[in-house]
Amino acid sequence: MNRRVQFSLLLLAAASGCVDALAFTVLGTVFAGVMTGNLVLLGAAVGHAAGSGAGTGEGVAAPLYALGGYVVGAALVALVCRGAARRASWPGRVVACLAGQTVMLAGVAVVGGVLDGRPGGAWRTVLLVVAALAMGGQSAAMVAAGSGAAPTTYFTGTLTALVTGTADGSGRGTGRLWVAARLCAVVAGAACGVAVHAGAPSWGFVPPAVFTAAAVGCQKPAQRLRRAVTRLHKNPLHHTNNETH
Repeated sequence: MNRRVQFSLLLLAAASGCVDALAFTVLGTVFAGVMTGNLVLLGAAVGHAAGSGAGTGEGVAAPLYALGGYVVGAALVALVCRGAARRASWPGRVVACLAGQTVMLAGVAVVGGVLDGRPGGAWRTVLLVVAALAMGGQSAAMVAAGSGAAPTTYFTGTLTALVTGTADGSGRGTGRLWVAARLCAVVAGAACGVAVHAGAPSWGFVPPAVFTAAAVGCQKPAQRLRRAVTRLHKNPLHHTNNETH
């Protein structure tokens, strides 16, 4: 992967950590991107309700909203990016989907700011679902990018690969440093989001949108869009064939 892609991955990891930290601390004690955690929280809520004889609605709702948003976001991006060429640089459709994610997170930031950073009731649910949509889309975009990308919303496998590669000597070189940097980025992003929200709640949801916008900017989206339009204009039949195979 080239350096521009690596920086984009760092920024997306920071955005992911930021969104998840804000979702957990502000939007309902669930995650927007870490679905393993939400599945565990869902099971815990069901188990607690079964053991205590209480209703399951309140504890189950938030994990289900987050899971639903994530699944829909991932599915939509998978459909948009279907058939995109996978190479070292990200396909234009992947960059476009990440730009759409930026718009969604910017919307969350605006609504969160209007609500003074403390959404409640239906608004809290809406912001959680939109944040989960964005994270599902980000995860699917990285899958669509193929070998030119890496996970940026879930890091258990990343941490495992780093530890095992370091222990058995199979992981060497600058690649291992970039992996470690992504792990640091998700922690830094989470810290940034919570710190900004604690100090200035109205601005608390802004950092994820800024991180994601910067990641898209690293990919020179305007230049890539111009090239795609030029190729389509010069040879539309060839473009269509490429998109369908």
